[in-house]
Amino acid sequence: MLQWSLVVPAKRLTAAKTRLTPLTAALGRELPTGHEDLVLALLADTVLAARDSSAVGLVVVVTDDPQAAALVTGLGARTVADEPDSGLNAALAHGAGTLGGGPVAALSSDLPALRPGELTAALQAAAAVPRAFVADAEGSGTTLLAARDGDLAPRFGRGSAAAHAAGGAVRLAGDWPGLRQDVDTPADLAAACRLGVGERTAAFLAATSWAPG
Repeated sequence: MLQWSLVVPAKRLTAAKTRLTPLTAALGRELPTGHEDLVLALLADTVLAARDSSAVGLVVVVTDDPQAAALVTGLGARTVADEPDSGLNAALAHGAGTLGGGPVAALSSDLPALRPGELTAALQAAAAVPRAFVADAEGSGTTLLAARDGDLAPRFGRGSAAAHAAGGAVRLAGDWPGLRQDVDTPADLAAACRLGVGERTAAFLAATSWAPG
């Protein structure tokens, strides 16, 4: 089986997942550092699932946040500083550039319902073509971008699915709900909970009064 290096971006905690702040502000009455704790839980469950995929040989997290770096290092990932400090795509390209070639994929950092088997299946499908991507649950975004020969060329952002397709990446159509369900809003978090989130996100939510609608 082809072994992939995964590049995962992790923003500074104060700037990450701002659309979740209405939820975490309310939870802050119960957990004073609620927002940062939730962001870290989402990241941890993503990295744990990636680490446990049989198709993944290395997980590299691009971050300038010391808490995020300490967390993922403890989970077995390597960290790279975001030296470009010029946004998501620059960070991903920089992280991929530190690997020296070979199969590389960019994975969103907010996939708490991701299963290792889903990621393995997606990467195996991606190995059949030079470049491939997995669209998010909504269909317009991207949660996984894979380049078999190392030419990642990330185009994340609004409309990234169309942008990646226009750039020659093949849209993969597998049934991978956990891989597709990224978390930007409270509704996304509720959807991930219905799929079943990882232990870190589950533990965070269990310590609060919040329940998915």
